[in-house]
Amino acid sequence: MTTFHDLTATTAGGETRSLSDYKGHVLLIVNVASKCGFTPQYEGLEKLYQSYKDQGLRILAFPSNDYGAQEPGTIAEVQEFCKVNYGVTFDLFDKVHAKGADQHPVYQFLTQNAAETGDVQWNFEKFLIARDGRVIGRFGSRVAPLDGELTNAIEKALAVE
Repeated sequence: MTTFHDLTATTAGGETRSLSDYKGHVLLIVNVASKCGFTPQYEGLEKLYQSYKDQGLRILAFPSNDYGAQEPGTIAEVQEFCKVNYGVTFDLFDKVHAKGADQHPVYQFLTQNAAETGDVQWNFEKFLIARDGRVIGRFGSRVAPLDGELTNAIEKALAVE
């Protein structure tokens, strides 16, 4: 069976990264956008990352213009926006399609292997990946990064070696 670690993605810097680089880490995958009502979640995502990175959490953000055309900029503009407005230090990837005919393989995997399958509904939907590459959680856009539902799931995943 394919795991998340068998996939690759292009970083914001244009390099192909094997997601096996994240083996042994708990991952939170988020499709992001700069002009969305949920955009302030970047702040919470950064706080979440700072709180849990030493325990093994990694956040992988994938900008997408699929929802309301709310990520129209270039990847360089997205990077600048994230740095200047939210001080983002977690991993940012190149823009992807989170749904549709050109759906990125990362999102094909996530939406087919979560307990709740089906298309990503909107920007800032979150998928939690266990250290072994299995999808163990899916959280809608309205679940804020510091919401107890999400932090409890992350803490539980981090407790598993």
